[in-house]
Amino acid sequence: MENKTNKILIICNAVLLLGLIGIYVLHFTGGNNKSKVNTEATAPLQKEGGLTVAYVNTDTLLAKYQYAIDMEQELMAYKDQMERSGRQQMEQFQKDYENYLKTGSTMTLTQQQAKEEELKKRAEKMQTLEQELTAKIMERQMSENTKLLNAIFAFVREYNNANQQFDVILRQTFNDSPTLYLNPGMDITQEIVDGLNEEYKNLKK
Repeated sequence: MENKTNKILIICNAVLLLGLIGIYVLHFTGGNNKSKVNTEATAPLQKEGGLTVAYVNTDTLLAKYQYAIDMEQELMAYKDQMERSGRQQMEQFQKDYENYLKTGSTMTLTQQQAKEEELKKRAEKMQTLEQELTAKIMERQMSENTKLLNAIFAFVREYNNANQQFDVILRQTFNDSPTLYLNPGMDITQEIVDGLNEEYKNLKK
């Protein structure tokens, strides 16, 4: 089960990283209670073909963004909880089945039939239990990733609107990047991380 769950977490994390390329097409409204954060840009403008371009290293962002760190820890705790629940149900079923083998002969025929029908239904449920728990974990992962993406997209939009300085903000990742080289002078990762963490700190208050 753990291997399947790890694959699901890897796929969802890939979706998270790929989603950052859509910064300028995702529509998001933050409501009236948006916290005030420092969105002043310090990175110099870099022009390429008449466009002002910057980039964010999403590996670094996810490693340093406290909300992403907290979310990962909560998801791991939820995954452990689901796995414990699955083990407990399997263990209880095994105990009940073994107990029936020991005591079934003392039951009436009607009682035996009722107990066997109950055990049969539970056995069928055990066969799909792993899939059900994995689906719950994936659903939770996707829900949390959506919240994380919304927080990142909303802040980047606010950051760029406040400065009106970049026409394009690219992403850079270690394993899946559309670019082979980016000028370090175009890197605004730390500014974005600092702003996101300040916003998250204020929201937690």
